[in-house]
Order: sequence, then C-alpha cells, then structure tokens
Amino acid sequence: MSIHPELSEFPTYELAVPLIGYAKAQPRGALNEWHAHDAAQLFHVVKGSLAIETEHGTFFAPPERAVWLPPRVAHQTRYLTDTDIRYVYVQMEHARDLPQPPQVIQVTNLLRALILEFMSYPRAQTEEGPAARIAAVILDQLKMLPAAPLQLPMPQDSRLRTLCEGIVRCPAHIPSLEEASRRCTVSVRSFERRMKAETGLSFRTWCRQVKLFRALELLAAGRTVSDVSHKLGYEGPSAFVATFKKAFGVTPGRYFASVETD
Repeated sequence: MSIHPELSEFPTYELAVPLIGYAKAQPRGALNEWHAHDAAQLFHVVKGSLAIETEHGTFFAPPERAVWLPPRVAHQTRYLTDTDIRYVYVQMEHARDLPQPPQVIQVTNLLRALILEFMSYPRAQTEEGPAARIAAVILDQLKMLPAAPLQLPMPQDSRLRTLCEGIVRCPAHIPSLEEASRRCTVSVRSFERRMKAETGLSFRTWCRQVKLFRALELLAAGRTVSDVSHKLGYEGPSAFVATFKKAFGVTPGRYFASVETD
C-alpha cells in the first residue's frame, strides 16, 4: 500500500475531518524550531529517529515508535538520522478522550497497517466512507497503546534545570550527588527532594535515563555497542548491555532488530 501523492504536501486549507495525514522524509540534522498546533499530533517514525523537546521533557523515538503530543503543546523536533515519518494530526475536538500527557508509544502491527491504509486515500475522501471508518479505529487504538520508557523529564526550577541541561550535553561526566547539590546551593537532602518532586525520579535514576536516552540516539545513528559504552563512560560493553536490558527488557541488538520486524 503506497502513500497517496497528495499526502506528501502539508495541507494548506481547512479540513472538516477528524484525522489529517502527512508523510515526509526528513534529512539528518533537520530542525523544526519551537511551535505548537491546535490539533494533537502523532509522529510515527518508519525509519530513522527523532527527538522532540517540550516543556515536559524530551521524547525520543527510534523506528516503529511514535511520539504523541496533545493539542497546543509547544515543541521543537530534531531529526537525528535520515528519517521517514508519517504525521497524523487529530483535530482538537476528537483528541479530548486521548492521552493528555505527551508520551512515546509502541506502534503495533495493527496501528501501522491502519495508518498506512489511511494514508492511501486523498484527503477529500477521509470525511466519510472507508477512510473515515479507518480513522475511527485509529482513534480507538490511540486510547489503549502503552507508553514506552523513552521520556527524559526536565525540572522547571532554574538551578536544577541548568544542572540537568549540562548533564544532557555531556552524560559521560555526571557529577556526584554531593557535587550536584553544591552546584544548586542546597543540601543533599533538599536537592534529592526537589529533584524527585520536579522530575518524578531520583537523581541517580534520572542520570541513568540520560545515558540510556543518549545511547538510543547513538545506536540509532549506527554506532556500535562498544563505541556507545565507551563514549558514555560505562565500565565496558557488558555493563552497558546489562543496564540497557534492565531498562528495556531486551539487549540493544534485539531492541533494534524488533523495531524492524514487529
């Protein structure tokens, strides 16, 4: 099933339909700077990888994952590799019963097939008939898909955020808990309490998530497990693989094999 040629162009006119499709190939390094839509948005990554920054945190999507953004969530999108992507916009009135927090979701075989089928129709044919029925099933699917652990929540407190942004830039050199609290000019206990309140994670867990997040970026770009473990400061490849498997349930090799064959 191929994408209808019309859907390779962004819609430039109002459409009275629940879902609007758009498909595009984005080059590595492309950046869509901060903006927001009145519609909700699903970013389905077919090939490649992207990172979406929001006030709620950063969301990473490798192949066959998708990022879900509710209406009017300001975001900036970075394409980490050459990326084939399908965008599905959900009009605001049809997004009220869908997940409210931004999140990464696993794209099931069924959802993938539904999106592909939906995008084989020109937009004028999606208001009623088969395409409209497919759109209704897509909406039902979006209500029940489980979130994937690919979010990096960011604190709002200015000192904490400055510290965390520095760690994101250089996750191979993470400060100790004592050093981190000192940089934020608070006691260790206050720092831990504030970090948990702002991100939902302990400092140690948050830092581990930063490393895993960066590891996914590097692996999606084709770096080897050995390279990634060295770059991120793990004791060795086996230590990195063990941490990755604990977080995602599979080794890096199986993780990236599964997104191609699911």
